[in-house]
Amino acid sequence: MSDNDGKKTLGLRSSRPGQVKQSFSHGRTKSVVVETKRKRVVVPKPGTAKPADGSGGTFSPATDPSRRPAGITDAELERRMKALAAARAAEADEAIARAVEEKSRAEDRERRRAEIDAKEQEERDREEMAKAKAEDDERRTREAEEAKTLAAAPAAPSETKPAAAAPRTGAMKPALAPRRDRDDRDARKAKPTRDDSSRRGGKLTLNQALTGGEGGRQKSMAAMKRKQERARQKAMGGNVEREKVMRTVRLPEAITVGELANRMSERVADIVKSLMTSGIMATQNQSIDADTAELIIEEFGHKVQRVSDADVEQVIVGAEDKDEDLQDRPPVITVMGHVDHGKTSLLDAIRNAKVVAGEAGGITQHIGAYQVEQGGRKMTFLDTPGHAAFTSMRARGAQVTDIVVLVVAADDAVMPQTIEAINHAKAAKVPMIVAINKIDRPDADPNKVRTDLLQHEVIVEQMSGEVQDVEVSAINGTGLEQLLEAISLQSEILELKANPARAATGAVIEAQLDVGRGPVATVLVQNGTLRQGDIFVVGEQWGRVRAMENDHGDRVKEAGPSVPVEVLGLNGTPEAGDVLSVVSTEAQAREIAEYRANAAKDKRAAAGAATTLEQLMANAKANEDVSELPILVKADVQGSAEAIVQAMEKIGNDEVRVRVLHSGVGAITESDIGLAEASGSPVFGFNVRANAPARNAANQKGVEIRYYSVIYDLVDDVKAAASGLLSAEVRENFIGYAQIKEVFKVSNVGKVAGCLVTEGIARRSAGVRLLRDNVVIHEGTLKTLKRFKDEVPEVQSGQECGMAFENYEDIRPNDVIEIFEREEVERNLK
Repeated sequence: MSDNDGKKTLGLRSSRPGQVKQSFSHGRTKSVVVETKRKRVVVPKPGTAKPADGSGGTFSPATDPSRRPAGITDAELERRMKALAAARAAEADEAIARAVEEKSRAEDRERRRAEIDAKEQEERDREEMAKAKAEDDERRTREAEEAKTLAAAPAAPSETKPAAAAPRTGAMKPALAPRRDRDDRDARKAKPTRDDSSRRGGKLTLNQALTGGEGGRQKSMAAMKRKQERARQKAMGGNVEREKVMRTVRLPEAITVGELANRMSERVADIVKSLMTSGIMATQNQSIDADTAELIIEEFGHKVQRVSDADVEQVIVGAEDKDEDLQDRPPVITVMGHVDHGKTSLLDAIRNAKVVAGEAGGITQHIGAYQVEQGGRKMTFLDTPGHAAFTSMRARGAQVTDIVVLVVAADDAVMPQTIEAINHAKAAKVPMIVAINKIDRPDADPNKVRTDLLQHEVIVEQMSGEVQDVEVSAINGTGLEQLLEAISLQSEILELKANPARAATGAVIEAQLDVGRGPVATVLVQNGTLRQGDIFVVGEQWGRVRAMENDHGDRVKEAGPSVPVEVLGLNGTPEAGDVLSVVSTEAQAREIAEYRANAAKDKRAAAGAATTLEQLMANAKANEDVSELPILVKADVQGSAEAIVQAMEKIGNDEVRVRVLHSGVGAITESDIGLAEASGSPVFGFNVRANAPARNAANQKGVEIRYYSVIYDLVDDVKAAASGLLSAEVRENFIGYAQIKEVFKVSNVGKVAGCLVTEGIARRSAGVRLLRDNVVIHEGTLKTLKRFKDEVPEVQSGQECGMAFENYEDIRPNDVIEIFEREEVERNLK
């Protein structure tokens, strides 16, 4: 035992008296062996043996000096006892660790052995199942062959009895025994092992009682019958295909493969396979055209019903009105004519109003709709502009009208816009009444007006024609009664009727974006009755009638046929001339508006796209040669914006043109300024103004904003701006000719031609051309022009001079010098 380390195990050392010879560590060691001089003494573990005197205390060498080995002090003995206890504890820990390790190794061996056994058992089961399946298939094949043989050769009646009695004889038992044994063996193999799940399988739980089954949902009777039918067909050895259901497939202009399969109730894989057979590679998310889809549908045996996206508009096509439902309606009269012929003034005199006072420049630039009452009968008047830029607006006025009142000034006769109004009235196939206005003027000549109308196939009653003519004066009120009587007579002849009980339809006369009220449309109801709360679709927009105002600004709840009203509640500003139709649901209105918007978008894209490479290159080349003036236009109403855009399209020629980047209705906003800055274009506001953020942005970004209230000024300014893009025209003025008499070579100068000015004058600053045999061989400028020895600015005809060309010396006698000047002339658009 080591004296230095008390934790080391006691061992054998010298056999000196009083020293430890050997220690026992079996389990809990109770004693140690100590060698003494005379005999071998076993010393008990401290605290485990009692003293020899029989007292109740425990043995301790420190307390019993007689039992302590000789030469050992108390401290030494205590140290040795502690070392002995530490060695014993270490040995116990090592024994425990060895036991745990042996146990884990044994468990690993058992687990590997179990896995190997399970794999071997699985292989044996698989082989047995395969063998049983092969035997079963062989048995079924043999039975099927026997059945076919019996069906092919039916037995005689006398042969049937032995076959029936055969099972009672003992001759068949050996043949049936193997089969019965094999069936019993298969049944034993198929019998499930008994475990906890099988033991509890027949017990009813609370969840099963409440839900009616483990899954919470039982199969229907139809599903069970289908399952039984499939089992019966399988047992008979054949699969009977289900009866195919033929469907009528609604086929739009384009459809995806997945949607086509869904409508046909076919698998997508079958549709894709059929397309691949036809040479079309398409996935279920790709679209195919209607013709290809129709071939696929017919191939699968279904019927095709071709439909179009435009079918969504069929909901607005109502039934025809019955005669007993029709009622008289007021006539719609459109006042048309040339600029400043007094159309609005005449209408003011009829309405006893002063509408003309509110028009910029004294001309009408919007379509106004008014209703007046004369002799107990109401009349609806439409006042259309007379300027040439508003052709489309006048065309819309003629389309919705019943009677056209053609206003011609007696002192001005027939003008271009008057002829245009006549053509619109004839195209609309509506009757016309000629109102010869301004007969109060001193130079008025009504007969000249009637005579000029003959050139345009308008024959008035005084010229033995059918067109009524009335001489009126808007200022004095002369002839107004006769004009209203002529209108009433014409409306009675037309027998105008409408059905106020049906859903309303009408035409948009004008549309604008009003601050605070949103999009506002002036609608002339043509049939039915428009009521507050009705859902309608108009052009590419839709909405619900939130409020209506008549021509006097009063709120109304409904508007019948031939009644003009302002409609609020649109989701956007429609185009002037769009047709308003009332629908039953909001979903229909959304669908129709979306279809129309997509159709218009596709039409615009198709109109502006190049379909071939040649067209694309031609357009690119044309754009390189043409200079563009981009502009932005904002107007107060949609009709004015459309008219300005049409006027801008007419400005330009092969070298320059005006391109309207954006046109809209409403105030000029900050987004308009941003677009103008990006494109480098000015902004033109027609009867509108820019808001505060837009003005600040325009000042910061340097964008020019111009305001106009008369269309003449806007068109003239744009023409002037476009004219600045035209390249100046260069004109050449020939001022003289000179003939070379002799050629001299001067040092530091080169060749100098001695010339005689034969015609005109020769100038130092002018351009020159060198002619040889009347062919131009050089064009340039003069380097020097001398008269004798002096440099002179010009030489008159008949005088001699010396000339030297700039960077050219191939001059010969008898050559002719042509002297000319260039002049740039500015061009203007006409």
